[in-house]
Amino acid sequence: MDYILAILFSLLHILSVGTAVPVTMDTVLMKLKVKWMAGQLVVKLEKNVEIPPTLTLSPPTDSLDGPSCIVPVLEGYNSLISDSLIGVSQIKTEIASLTGYLDQWRKAHCSEQWPKLSLPMRLQELQSQKKHIHTVSFEALLRVKEFLNLLLKNLDLLENC
Repeated sequence: MDYILAILFSLLHILSVGTAVPVTMDTVLMKLKVKWMAGQLVVKLEKNVEIPPTLTLSPPTDSLDGPSCIVPVLEGYNSLISDSLIGVSQIKTEIASLTGYLDQWRKAHCSEQWPKLSLPMRLQELQSQKKHIHTVSFEALLRVKEFLNLLLKNLDLLENC
């Protein structure tokens, strides 16, 4: 256990020296937790969900504009995933857990209010096509997976309120 703390403090020091803004231990721990949660979700999406091979994403994945877009985008896609699909209830629960964690962290650590952002265009289009429940669900699952992979590559964006 002591070596984990030593690694965390070393990581904190490296991040603080490498950035203009000092990084707190809370921020490092939050990023580690988000990395773990998002990584676990990606693995579960790859293993537990059979996406039809003919489904491709067009336009490409949503942009990751910072933490203010992560929660509403993930919540939006999560709401489109049908509970009738086999093996998705746990995934939906974990997406909700990740968004809840990020929202609570923001409320505790960010004094400024997040602006009300418009949702990505493709998410808005999918929300209007709810009658095609399984097609919309599969695309939402695929977009969540891509969005989480993008998040994992850009964890530094979580530092900004």
